[in-house]
Formats: sequence, structure tokens, C-alpha cells
Amino acid sequence: MSIIKDIKRRYITGNIVEKLILINIGVFFLTIIAGLFNSYPGEINFIAEWLALDDNLDGLFTKPWSIVSYGFLHGDFIHILFNCIALYFIGNLFTQYFTQKQLLNFYFLGTLFGGIIYIFSQSFFPLFSGKTSYLVGASAGISAIFIGIATYIPNYELKIRFIGYVKMWQLAAAWIGLDIIGLVGANAGGNFAHLGGALFGFFYVNKASNKEINILDKFVSLFKTKKKSPLKTVHKSKAKANKTNTNLNQQQVDEILDKISKSGYDTLTKAEKEFLFKQGRK
Repeated sequence: MSIIKDIKRRYITGNIVEKLILINIGVFFLTIIAGLFNSYPGEINFIAEWLALDDNLDGLFTKPWSIVSYGFLHGDFIHILFNCIALYFIGNLFTQYFTQKQLLNFYFLGTLFGGIIYIFSQSFFPLFSGKTSYLVGASAGISAIFIGIATYIPNYELKIRFIGYVKMWQLAAAWIGLDIIGLVGANAGGNFAHLGGALFGFFYVNKASNKEINILDKFVSLFKTKKKSPLKTVHKSKAKANKTNTNLNQQQVDEILDKISKSGYDTLTKAEKEFLFKQGRK
């Protein structure tokens, strides 16, 4: 009984990321319990059948809620484990720059767009001809959140063990690249859904922020040949001044990041937000 109280308290006091994770875990355990009533092993239980997104428009008409509800359903323990881990780290980074309500919007709308792309792919691509399937998983919503924040702060660096510091746009490019490769694999339908969520996250943030440099530009730049720039004469006094400005900017960035870690992004002043945004674009 104390476990249930602890979970309830955690849900009430937790942020939107923790709430989404707990909901996903709760639905997963419900499907396990429902599976105990199956007539034979491997049969889809009634909860999964009710929430999963079918691969055709007819199923969407009979279960209109499934275009979103599939985003809270998972096939097995490994599936939900990796999705919850990704949602925890990516979601908490997202809420440092956006509101919790915006994260919820990205999750739902990313799931929605992922479902639409999934149904479209199943209906019009010869790859799926004669096959039937259904879609489950939070990956489309998570992709929207991840690509959205990567588009907003493409040069933000994360330290990854055994690899070192990696920029957000590089991680996003790898994320999308794996989904593109997966279009010819066993989970091709799921990868179409992931790309649908990613496209929503990219286009929404890119249009909202109206940034000149974005994740797509960074990805394309990998395949461009760099031109050698002509030699320039740099005066020592100018170089010294630039170095001083760089140090001052870095010091101010560090102070703002410390403030975010202590009291949250919402406590920043308008000037601090604009300064951080400009530094992230360099």
C-alpha cells in the first residue's frame, strides 16, 4: 500500500516528464495484466487492441483516439525502458528552455504527426503491400521533443561517456540517420512514425524561432566541401580584444547556466534569455 502512495505522491509532485513516464509505465502494467486473460500466448490483449493504431484509415474511423493513444503503449519491457530513459533525459533538457505545457504539446502533436505518417506509409508504399500491422510506442513524441530542442540549441554540447562532448545537431543527425536506415528494416512502419514526429519538432521550432542556421543546415554541411579561405592579416590588438570579449561572453554564459540549474529557466530576465539564445547560435 505504501508503494501505491509513493507513486501517487511522485505523480502529484513530479514535473510533466515524470508524469508522462509514470503514465506510460502504468499503461504497460495494465497491458501485462490484461494479457493474463488471453486465450493463447502471443495474442494481442484487449487493452492493446483498443489503444494501438491500426495501419489503415478504417481503423482510425472506428478508433479515432488511437492516433494519440498508441503513444502510451509499448510492446515489451525493453521497448518501454529505452523510451522512458530517452524521455527522462531529453524531456528535462527541453524544459530548461521551454515550458512544461510546450513539452506536453510536442509529445502529443509529435505522436499525432507520427501516426499520420505511419498510416500514409502503410497505405501508399509498396513495401507494406499485403502486410498488416499496428503501431505502438512513445518514440514519435520523443522524436518531436528531441529534434525540437536540437533545432533550438544545435551547438549545445552533451558529454557522453567514452565519446566526449557531442553537439546536439550531431546527435540529432545520427538519430534521424538511424531512422532513415530503419525504413528498410523490420520496423519500417515505426521508423516512418519517428520521422513524422521529428519533422514536426523541426519545422515547428524552426518556424517559431525563425533561425537562419538550423539542424538541417548542419546536417547538409557534412557533405559539402569546405572552401579554403584567403589569408588575412590580423592585428594583435584586435585579436587580443576578441579574446577578451570571448572570455567575458563565456563567463556570462556560465553565470546564466548556474542560475538555470539553481532556479530554472523561467527565472531568467529577457536580456539574459536573448543573450543565451544569441550565444547558442554562434
